Amino acid sequence: MLVDSHCHLDFPDFAEERAAIVARALAAGIGRMVTISTRVKRFQQIVEIAESFGDVYCSVGTHPHNAAEELDVTADELVRLSGHPKVVAIGEAGLDYYYDKAPRDAQAQGFRTHIAAARRTGLPLVIHSRDADDDMASILEDETGKGAFPFILHCFSSGRRLAEVGVALGGYVSFSGILTFKNSAELRAIAADVPRERLLVETDAPYLAPIPYRGKRNEPAYVTNTAKVLAETIGVSETEIADITTGNFFRLFTKIPRPDIAAG
Repeated sequence: MLVDSHCHLDFPDFAEERAAIVARALAAGIGRMVTISTRVKRFQQIVEIAESFGDVYCSVGTHPHNAAEELDVTADELVRLSGHPKVVAIGEAGLDYYYDKAPRDAQAQGFRTHIAAARRTGLPLVIHSRDADDDMASILEDETGKGAFPFILHCFSSGRRLAEVGVALGGYVSFSGILTFKNSAELRAIAADVPRERLLVETDAPYLAPIPYRGKRNEPAYVTNTAKVLAETIGVSETEIADITTGNFFRLFTKIPRPDIAAG
């Protein structure tokens, strides 16, 4: 069994065939999927999707692109919404200096709000970080000093130091289809050095489809391709990487029930 720790099933790309996409993932052995919130104001749509499928869960949070639009979202509101049984994470939140779609101070403010919610709930914070390694490391170190919180550096494509800081602070590192790209040798070298007990896989679907689907719409079933390359990268079998990453997933996403092994 594999899991897709990060996808966006609410995006328009999937609207016409969402049930078929979930069915294809399950047929491919993807036993759990987490569809990730990018706007708290669209939370109801996200949670309705999670409620519609037994193996799909969701998060609640504001993507850094949308930070300026949702600065009124408080930690109290995030905590309240996370009480829904299908909400298993906070975020995604963080810093994106590549697109800079929101002022950087707004991104940082929103990020710290989400950290507070993760700390209070004990739910993992799904972190988006792009071209912001130094500020991200600084905020993580500062906030961890105020009290630890679980987190995942999702769709990791940053530098080695941020991976090391994240791991040192107790975080997990998740790899997407980017890991499979020919020009990602440096990223694979970083992945090889992440402790096995902190590794996760994801799709970030509908984006970043792995080889051999690069350039096409991504979907949760394709996490198998990323897992295969991660297995090769760290020198284990595909069965072992499934066991490693799935075990890590359930240790981090503690609100998601583990499958009944006897029944499975």
